[in-house]
Amino acid sequence: MKKKGRGLFAAFRQIFVTLRNTSFQTKMSEASERYCYNPILRWNPQVEDYFISAYGSSHFAQISKALTRPSCYSCIRVNTLKSTSDAVIEKLGEIMRKLGSQNDVKDINLKETKASNDIDSDMAEKQSSLQHETISKCQIPCLEYVVFVKGSGPHAIDYGYLPDKPPKEVLVSRKCAEAVLRGAQVYVPGVMACSSHVEEGDLVAVSVAVEQPSPDGGWGLGITRGTVLQGLPTDPFYFERNGLYIGQGTTKLSRTGIFRAFQGIAVDMNNRVFKLPSFYDVLEGEIFLQNLPSIVAAHALDPQKGERILDMCAAPGGKTTAIAILMKDEGEVIAADRSHNKVMDIQKLAAELGLTCITTYKLDALKAVRKTNGSSDMTTLCYNKDNNDVVIQRSDSKPLGNGVTSTTILGSNADTTCKENVSNEKANERTYASKADIRKTMRRMRNGPGRNQSLGGRVENSKGFLPDSFDRVLLDAPCSALGLRPRLFAGEETIETLRNHAKYQRRMFDQAVQLVRPGGVLVYSTCTINPGENEALVRYALDTYKFLSLAPQHPRIGGAGLVGSCEFADGYVEEWLRAGEEELVQRFDPSSPLDTIGFFIAKFAVGSKDDL
Repeated sequence: MKKKGRGLFAAFRQIFVTLRNTSFQTKMSEASERYCYNPILRWNPQVEDYFISAYGSSHFAQISKALTRPSCYSCIRVNTLKSTSDAVIEKLGEIMRKLGSQNDVKDINLKETKASNDIDSDMAEKQSSLQHETISKCQIPCLEYVVFVKGSGPHAIDYGYLPDKPPKEVLVSRKCAEAVLRGAQVYVPGVMACSSHVEEGDLVAVSVAVEQPSPDGGWGLGITRGTVLQGLPTDPFYFERNGLYIGQGTTKLSRTGIFRAFQGIAVDMNNRVFKLPSFYDVLEGEIFLQNLPSIVAAHALDPQKGERILDMCAAPGGKTTAIAILMKDEGEVIAADRSHNKVMDIQKLAAELGLTCITTYKLDALKAVRKTNGSSDMTTLCYNKDNNDVVIQRSDSKPLGNGVTSTTILGSNADTTCKENVSNEKANERTYASKADIRKTMRRMRNGPGRNQSLGGRVENSKGFLPDSFDRVLLDAPCSALGLRPRLFAGEETIETLRNHAKYQRRMFDQAVQLVRPGGVLVYSTCTINPGENEALVRYALDTYKFLSLAPQHPRIGGAGLVGSCEFADGYVEEWLRAGEEELVQRFDPSSPLDTIGFFIAKFAVGSKDDL
């Protein structure tokens, strides 16, 4: 009898252990699915249908997935007026060795993704050196001054989950998360919520708050800053964070400190899903971090020494300075933007890179063509300076043509830093900031310092430029930016907003066409995957201005454009490229082996305008 009882007890014990192990394995499996990075990019349903009609369902799914991840490498443009690619590679290698970065970098394989076209396949083959080296020189002819630094990811991270004991957690805003995925730290303004009892020095999992559908048919977070995270299914935002963990880090402040401070690092990210080296304050003046398609856009313009070139929407100045360097800083590059502070940023970058041929103006691109009264001349228009501390005429300047001399940007005030804000003053006094001060400071951090609190210096306003006054014009138009990556949400764009972007770009293009002289060149580019802002703009340009024609681009490493049209539910027909035109534009697909942002470039040759 005793033996039989012991046998039953052993059987029950075995069943209990089996059930416990099964429960443990189930919980661990659920944890591995939850604590990972596997985002799904949400689109407006009508926009999604539109893109599926343009790309096909399978291809668009690949694009959407690629957009949620950063490129697997950083692209660096070398300032050839100050250094060389070989010198930069040597310096970066030494820096990375000191930081131990090479231990964190894995090999990437540009051949893993099937090429969307033969050009991208060839490019992947040319870049085979990236298979073996952390830092390598670009193998594309004429782009040898571009350097690639490999990153790695996505990585699986152990967040220390135990059944019924979730890790401490910090929830950040979508914008903050997108920056972190590119290599940034978690700064205080980006923190939305936090687990209770988080102290300075704690190891925390970092997750993302992404917009969710709201009852009114729109999108919203439904979470207020300062919310306490529980990490259990009872947490109202528990399921929304599934698959949206971007890494692990060490807190630099306690929970209380995070929500009382206004600036500074909240979490030091030391274990990331994607590992990309940071180049903040590295080799200043010698290098500039820039996406590969943006560099190609400056090349497509083909700027020549001594020419007069306009960058219509120039901020933050990457393409402007690329153009100036290609011209060997000989000629004149006019950089215009409608934002005062953004013009200041261009000046600061030009001064940092040691470029003297760039002249900056505050100017709305929709008003770029000057309304003439018949008595103005171009020299007075562009070179009569009132603010000698910003732009002055060089005493040793040489004529650039038409009797015009080059000018120099003095960026001496560009490095002036802002004074400590009210949050630090309050922190030092160990008192609480008023709600009014908090709102004012948060608005300033969100919107920028504004003109009265700018970084110093002044910018000159322009009344526009005379028609046919530039050899070449670059219009890198403001757009929906649906090609930028990583992107964790895209639902804010609707068919109506996409059409409005296109209308806005046509108005800017109408201005650009008037400013290029006959025989000149006009380059149009965007960082979006939207055909309505890309191929449809080309169709509009060619049908409206008969003196324009598509010109070959060099180098041409992007894919072909989209041919055909799309008819919308309201009967509107959007015309794209026609057969034979697709190979004259460059479309950069984020899901292609090039692993770039989504981008589009069209180059127009300007013929005689006599028939206008």
